[in-house]
Amino acid sequence: MNRNTIGIIIVLVIVAGGWYLFSRDSTGMPAATGTNQMPVSDGTAPDMIVEPAPSGVTVAYTDQGFSPKSVTIEQGQTVTWVNQSSRDMWVASGAHPTHMLYDGTSLNEHCTLNAETPFDACRAQSPGASYSFTFNKEGTWKYHDHTNASQTGAVVVTAVEPL
Repeated sequence: MNRNTIGIIIVLVIVAGGWYLFSRDSTGMPAATGTNQMPVSDGTAPDMIVEPAPSGVTVAYTDQGFSPKSVTIEQGQTVTWVNQSSRDMWVASGAHPTHMLYDGTSLNEHCTLNAETPFDACRAQSPGASYSFTFNKEGTWKYHDHTNASQTGAVVVTAVEPL
């Protein structure tokens, strides 16, 4: 064999070896392909099971405000606000100070009368705590931190997509 052929073979072996090493994760298994589908076999033809969509989203409340400021979910999903700030957080439906946007009842009505599931935490959550709400109405629902009303956000609720 001549030197050029040997050089080409060495380069191909190095490239193939590099591809093999980088296409596997740290456990030695092939790297994930980015799908959330899992093959299942009952002994006949292979099938696929698609995992359900997440049941909601999380919004962080930091010293800079809500992050992300706007989220989009399907009707029936839950948003959880996690207080990652150094101060209290009180998530409440817009607009400040009435909190009437989502269900039409005021802060005094839905928090003191134990109204059924108002979009209002009805109290401040300390750093590290969280508040969750399940949205059952389509629309764009603005909210704010009642303890710092300049911090605002929005939840866009869309119709559930049929399967």
